[in-house]
Amino acid sequence: MIKKSSIVVLLTFSCSIGLAQNKYTDSLLRQLTLARDDTSRVLLMGQLSFHYRYSNIDSSIYFGQKSLALAQQIKFKRGEANALSHVGQAMREKGDLSKALELQLKGLKIAEANNYIFERSTCLRRIGLVYMDLKDYPKTLSYLRQALDIVTLIQFKRGLAIEYMNIGMTYDYMGQLDSALYYEQKAFDDKESIEDLFPEVNRVLGNIHSKKGDQQLALSYYQKGIETGLKLNDYRTISFIYADAAEMFRKYKQPDSSISYAKNGLKYGQMTSYKKGILFSSKILSELYDSINPGEALHYYKIAAAAKDSLFGAGNIQTIQSLISKEESRQNEIELAKAAYQNRLKQYGLLAGLGIFLIIAFILYRNNRQKQKANKILEATLSNLKSTQSQLVQSEKMASLGELTAGIAHEIQNPLNFVNNFSEVSNELIDEMKEELNKGDIDEAKAISTNIKQNLEKINHHGKRADAIVKGMLQHSRTSNGQKELTDINTLTDEYLRLAYHGLRAKDKSFNATLKTEYDQNIGNINIIPQDMGRVILNLITNAFYAVNEKANIARDSGDQVGYEPTVTVSTKRIGDRVEIKVSDNGNGIPAKAVDKIFQPFFTTKPTGQGTGLGLSMSYDIVTNAHGGALKVETKEGEGATFIISLIV
Repeated sequence: MIKKSSIVVLLTFSCSIGLAQNKYTDSLLRQLTLARDDTSRVLLMGQLSFHYRYSNIDSSIYFGQKSLALAQQIKFKRGEANALSHVGQAMREKGDLSKALELQLKGLKIAEANNYIFERSTCLRRIGLVYMDLKDYPKTLSYLRQALDIVTLIQFKRGLAIEYMNIGMTYDYMGQLDSALYYEQKAFDDKESIEDLFPEVNRVLGNIHSKKGDQQLALSYYQKGIETGLKLNDYRTISFIYADAAEMFRKYKQPDSSISYAKNGLKYGQMTSYKKGILFSSKILSELYDSINPGEALHYYKIAAAAKDSLFGAGNIQTIQSLISKEESRQNEIELAKAAYQNRLKQYGLLAGLGIFLIIAFILYRNNRQKQKANKILEATLSNLKSTQSQLVQSEKMASLGELTAGIAHEIQNPLNFVNNFSEVSNELIDEMKEELNKGDIDEAKAISTNIKQNLEKINHHGKRADAIVKGMLQHSRTSNGQKELTDINTLTDEYLRLAYHGLRAKDKSFNATLKTEYDQNIGNINIIPQDMGRVILNLITNAFYAVNEKANIARDSGDQVGYEPTVTVSTKRIGDRVEIKVSDNGNGIPAKAVDKIFQPFFTTKPTGQGTGLGLSMSYDIVTNAHGGALKVETKEGEGATFIISLIV
């Protein structure tokens, strides 16, 4: 949550820069009053419409419509195309997507008919933004890239920054974070020309880093976006930033901060009648209040439902679909007209030219067919690879399950042996007690019954011991729910050490190794996901046993077993604000050329068929991504390896 001092600073910026914005507005209004010719009035009212688009939608629509009416009256086509686009953008911000699309398409038609390149790029971009609101991201990118081609051609720096920003935003919504980050950073290449876009760019960068898991960096971008938004009176983007930040806090289980930010997002959305911001913020609030205050949840649900109906109601969607259909028909007509023109040219062409064209067409057709065949082969190969990958991941999971199962079987065997032995003895004692009772020796019968009771108590004790083992193993082997718990890392490590050892012994009776443990008793409980961390520890210990067993087998086969004792050492230690878990072995170590690759998926140093190459990769992801820790290896070829897990306490 933003501190009070930060809020004061933001309000100070808001007031000072808000005055500057008002001065610019007043300047435009004065110029409009003094303007004598209608062309200037059309352009000035268009600028006012553009200026008010994020801070006062009604004013933006008013000046845009006035500009449009005057442009149509004086038959000023460029001004008409501009005004249509400005009103369309204001309608989009208001939430009337069907009207927005209709106006942008009309503006695009005029721009194309009169070859107004700049206005054409503006309409294409804003049509793309309508498709972005409709979540049709392929079409969004199609229109934005058409606009990008135009501004690149005319070398319009601000236009380039705008298109990069919007393309980056689209990739963010599509979940392609690296592409999104690339385009947002390109938008910053010419900062001076895009100062009014800083709120939006910072918002998208905040979203990207939030999804990448860097909450602090994301929050810093959100705060920059709010600060610059207040400078520019860009309440629409501020509404969106607060809503995005609220979603981030909800993701990181901080409901109070999420509610506070969502309320601010709703407030700024309502200030500008920004339906999308209202929908986003009220939906978050409704879901957050659902379990703690049903009344508030219903209140915000109604707000969200009204905004959603305004944006995506049946009538609105039908109108949009009709407009899209008409635009597609128009584009088809244009294509048909172009085709007809080309046909006329062909008719006037020389026979030799026609022959060359047919030859080229045949070559292109053949190449296209070959490409289609190649694509089908590639698609089939990709499908097979994905299937193989899924099978390998499942194989790795089943391998881990096998290690656990073998270990559990050994752990539970001892108490079960006690139960069987004491039950057999008790059965014999009951027969003896019957004989003594038949003889009338009550005292001896009582003594035997006492022994039977003691045996039953021992049976009960060892039964509970077996029950505890099963419950403990189920606790560690159940599917992870992703929730961190305070866990005794020494106990967890020791359990999985025993499971790994007995699991390998169950598969290979000849296997033997010296186990050394060095547990720091001052660590206490640490906050981890025990099932996931247990799998990491099991994986590392199993690999260590494999390494020493391989070295022992090689030594035995070569007859050089003298002096080699397979040894695996497991230790825990607290170092400052971190806890280290080390798994060391005195096997053959890892080849130098393989060290940099061992955490990559599908890379393994084991022989073909003995490893999937996913164990260390999955372990690395669990330690670094799920726990924010580090996993590294220290090795010396021929002497052994040490894997070190480092976790923040």
